[in-house]
Amino acid sequence: MIASTELIAAAADRLRVAGETRTAAAPVRELVGATDLDAAYAVQREVIGARVASGARVVGAKIGLTAPAVQLQFGVFQPDFGMLLDDMIYGHREPVPYARFLQPRAEGEIAFVLGRDIDKPGATVADVLRATDFVLPAVEIVDSRIANWDLTITDTVADNASSGAVVLGVTPVSPTGLDLARVGMVLERDGEPVSFGAGHACSGSPVVAVTWLARELARRGQPLRAGEVIMSGALGPMVPISAKGTFRLRLGGLGEVDAVIEEESA
Repeated sequence: MIASTELIAAAADRLRVAGETRTAAAPVRELVGATDLDAAYAVQREVIGARVASGARVVGAKIGLTAPAVQLQFGVFQPDFGMLLDDMIYGHREPVPYARFLQPRAEGEIAFVLGRDIDKPGATVADVLRATDFVLPAVEIVDSRIANWDLTITDTVADNASSGAVVLGVTPVSPTGLDLARVGMVLERDGEPVSFGAGHACSGSPVVAVTWLARELARRGQPLRAGEVIMSGALGPMVPISAKGTFRLRLGGLGEVDAVIEEESA
């Protein structure tokens, strides 16, 4: 099916209401189809545009569905992207209110912070490394406005790649000389290891994932800009967040970061 402007608007409105009311909605593939990525990204642009019109600011982007373990969890076998807004970003040990989410899950990632624009449609891994100012350990809290995580690729794309929040570490590390494919990952929940992984699980290397994103966004006229934070994708399986607690991410050579989930907003 080819989604009309009216169907795209209806899908965006469904996701907006779900987010505002914290009430999960039916899949939007009912409106835009299960395979039309252009329609799904059009929905995403409407959702983000409404947030920006209300005062939010785009501060970066995220890549989803890069790790085979996560692809298997959802039966979706290609990457996607979403936008990061300023009110989605938290720092190490800064309280994150559980109440802002519907059905959250945590995953460990490497965040890239850019020092230069990447606006070439044919960007290479060298361009990405040259443009990266530093990297940080980061916990992404993914979330879905779609009931029961019942997703196809168009559902998650339309829903801003199932974005929730990001918790960034506070000690920058230069990527120079680092083999990010070999970085080991352990994610703990209240001291208990719950997810394991490595950089190579993210499209072979997180640098390769960010290169894909740079090309895709440049092709769509939304190039990555200096100062933006780029979440490069999960290094291992995501784990559910069911109550308050602390998720500690440990990355070999990159340090650690704590995502502190609180029942009430601080």
